[in-house]
Amino acid sequence: MDYFPEVIQVIPTEDYRVYIYFDDGSIKLFDAKNLVGQGVFAPLIDREKFLGSCKVLNHTLAWDLKGNYDETECLDLDPLELYRTCPEVEEPAGLFKSQSGQRV
Repeated sequence: MDYFPEVIQVIPTEDYRVYIYFDDGSIKLFDAKNLVGQGVFAPLIDREKFLGSCKVLNHTLAWDLKGNYDETECLDLDPLELYRTCPEVEEPAGLFKSQSGQRV
């Protein structure tokens, strides 16, 4: 595989899943339910922590637990593994809200 995927956007959900947007235009869905609460990922069992610290760091899905955007201190996942193993999905239109507060 000559292509090395880079994550450009992530959208976490209340049910511990993350929509992952890759630089080739694909959208994958990562289910983190089995990850949260385990080992170094234990703090992510707190839903607010899971949602609020989910970022793109190191060109991949990451959680910035300290909130300082330090790429050496985040919890990140291998983008190639995410690209290979996560199912491809459609744009999650129901997650987006218009400026009036209604879902678009």
